[in-house]
Amino acid sequence: MAAQESFALLDSIREYNKSFNDNSLSAKERLNFAKKASELSKRSNIDSLILRSNRNLSYAHLINGDYVKFKDQTTNNLKLARKIIDSSAIAFSAQNLGWYYYQIGGDNTTAYAYLVEALRYFDNLGNLQKKAEVLYAIAAIQNQEKDYLGSEQNAVEALKIFNKLNNIDKALDRYLVLSLLGSLSYKLENYDKSIDYHNQAIELTRKIDGGNDLLLDSQNDLALPYRAKGDYDKALEIYEDLANNENLKKNDLVFHALILDNYAFTKFLSGNYNYSTLEKDFKSALKIADSLGDPYTKLAVSIDLAKFYKANNRLDSSLIYSKQSYKISKDISINDLYLESMLLLATLTKGEESKNYLEEHIKLTDSLLKEERNVRNKYARIEFETDQLEAENEQISKENLYLVFLSIGLLLTAVLVFIVISQRAKNRKLKLIQVQQKANEDIYNLMLGQQDKVDEARTQEKKRISEELHDGVLGRLFGTRLSLDSINFKDGKEAMMTRANYIGQLKSIEEDIRKISHELNTDFVSGTGFMDIVSELIENQTQAYGLTYDFDYTDDISWDSVSNKTKINIYRIIQESMQNIYKHANAKAIKISISLEKNVICLDIIDDGEGFDTSKNKKGIGLKNMTSRVEDINGKITFTSQSGNGTIVNVKIPYSNQST
Repeated sequence: MAAQESFALLDSIREYNKSFNDNSLSAKERLNFAKKASELSKRSNIDSLILRSNRNLSYAHLINGDYVKFKDQTTNNLKLARKIIDSSAIAFSAQNLGWYYYQIGGDNTTAYAYLVEALRYFDNLGNLQKKAEVLYAIAAIQNQEKDYLGSEQNAVEALKIFNKLNNIDKALDRYLVLSLLGSLSYKLENYDKSIDYHNQAIELTRKIDGGNDLLLDSQNDLALPYRAKGDYDKALEIYEDLANNENLKKNDLVFHALILDNYAFTKFLSGNYNYSTLEKDFKSALKIADSLGDPYTKLAVSIDLAKFYKANNRLDSSLIYSKQSYKISKDISINDLYLESMLLLATLTKGEESKNYLEEHIKLTDSLLKEERNVRNKYARIEFETDQLEAENEQISKENLYLVFLSIGLLLTAVLVFIVISQRAKNRKLKLIQVQQKANEDIYNLMLGQQDKVDEARTQEKKRISEELHDGVLGRLFGTRLSLDSINFKDGKEAMMTRANYIGQLKSIEEDIRKISHELNTDFVSGTGFMDIVSELIENQTQAYGLTYDFDYTDDISWDSVSNKTKINIYRIIQESMQNIYKHANAKAIKISISLEKNVICLDIIDDGEGFDTSKNKKGIGLKNMTSRVEDINGKITFTSQSGNGTIVNVKIPYSNQST
């Protein structure tokens, strides 16, 4: 796939996923965008991108109510997340599958396995909010499977985390855990603790949107531990408030019927009741449940009526409602009430029939106990297998980590070998350059020496011509002028004017020749040529490097008396410094000065650049070359610099004993 096409594909996927996250769109529109992003992601062959898009797709199926597709897509997401070891995606996908099998699939065992896996990953990721949510879900399953102690342990841990986070937006999470703990404490017969948990839950309903319905549920749950511990007055107070709640009567008749039953049964337990009134209350609750076709409330009222009639020695009526509760509980598999119904029937019937009910009760009790043990063992095995799988994953991760370290080591070794080889090649190249530079300098010295000889011959020739002009031509012309001057005494005005004219011309010739003689005998290059070369270097390089400059030099130095070797090295030092300033200093201005102090040539090069740490950067090739050049002519060089404060290069070269 071409780079341009690949970029276009990624942009399209990003736009589709962005549109999917637009909550203002309908669920169906969001599903269409999620499908398009998923299809394009598959074309990219990038697993992480495919996983991200498919997680959006699974959520799109969920909000559209297609739970089967949600489950199938989430299962595929979990497989891919495990393949690429995406811990976060594993945790969320496992949690979603746990929710599906618990809430939709009705498979607590499978739900429990996924939730335990999600718990491990959220714990390792340090995601406390999600860890607490999964702990609550596991506790809810354990409660259903009658593992009350295990459920209580996980619910308490979840509550500790929620309290620690103290997230106001998550008040519902805390409410659900407190409500579960209240029910668990009631089942474990710790009634005071149950009352405390339910009161805390009731307090939280004020902080939850739509908390009124939750308040009614919690009040009903709160009355149960009060009734169980014998505080019938408090329980009746709560039930009376609920029974008189007009909103409950209008909007939730099923719950209203249950409240009427609980209210009547609590009066019955208290012993302080009117038989006819209480019978009427029970029948009223049963009528509502029967009219609504609600088997659960009908079962609760039927068994309470059976107990009520039995206590009041209405055995025939008690038998009728006992058989009704027996049938309903058998049909809808409410084992607790099923067992209660069998015990009632065993006491209300006689002979073989009573014996059969009793044997059935014993058989079911043994079966339920065995099943509870199997469930606990099964859940323990799930946790063990999950721990074992996690240990295997950790071992695989360690092996992968070792492999990564080994690969990095091999890569570093290869890089190091490459660097060594490259450095050696650079050193050879540098040595070759230095040899070539030395050869160039020798040639330059030879050329300068040859030039010196030419200049010397030229000077001798100029001197010879000067002497010839001065001693020869000027002497003869001077004699001619004297002769003509003597003729000036002859008579005749015309002759005098002619002679005067010739004498004037001879004087002019004499002056011209004297002027030529002086010019030939003066070396105009002497003492100024080297500074012209240096000035040209500075001007050209600063212009090329975009620098402003200030060049100051003294006329006290006779450069003709300075060796060519010294001049070459000074020239190269200035050149190298300016190159370093351009490459590394990020400077805007440079100042160069050459002075003579106590028979020492002083060269100062100052820039306003970034500077450098002189204790760490003296190993650069440029600095080494400059130092080597200065030492080669018996001089000294110092570098003064601080980060951000520019750099000063100071060179001192002996001026005495220089020779050409």
